[in-house]
Amino acid sequence: MVDVTWVANDRYGLGYAPRGLVFVQELLNTRPVRPGSSADLLATDEDAQRWLAGALAERIALRAGDAAKLRDFRATVRAVLEHNTDVPAVGSVALAARMEAGGEVTLEPRGEGWRRVASLVLLEIFVAQRLDTWRRLKICRNDPCQVAFYDRSRNNSAVWHNARICANAVNLRASRARQRTQRAAGARLDTGH
Repeated sequence: MVDVTWVANDRYGLGYAPRGLVFVQELLNTRPVRPGSSADLLATDEDAQRWLAGALAERIALRAGDAAKLRDFRATVRAVLEHNTDVPAVGSVALAARMEAGGEVTLEPRGEGWRRVASLVLLEIFVAQRLDTWRRLKICRNDPCQVAFYDRSRNNSAVWHNARICANAVNLRASRARQRTQRAAGARLDTGH
């Protein structure tokens, strides 16, 4: 048995999405929060292979150029979560359907390299959609943050991965912007403009 590690999620102190959806969350969080704050775990083929070796019990060998394809795929999945209507096509990835002896149909990922990783991610998204957990995977609305988090609130209303950190930061920026606007308006009144 191979132990998996969620280094991308752990570096941001995140709770894990349930079941296989945690792998989707992990992929999304391989990107740095902001430039210089953390490394892109998919920066090079070697970085991507190292991340993947820890994140999956299954061993998938990446090929030259696969890290760039994984970064593009990650951006597409992120755009879907952000409800971007201009989401590009993923490209061709394959899943195989198989019927077990008892009649249960299972889907299995296919392909090699980045395509196998993408098929695993799409399979987990498919399962999460059927279990109605996909809608709870979100991107933090604090612009400097934007980590992928799993919303565990009762009514699925969370918009920040951490209300104390990100909500306070957003509210503080908004307050300072209002104060600047008020000072500028006051200065215009003082000068008669």
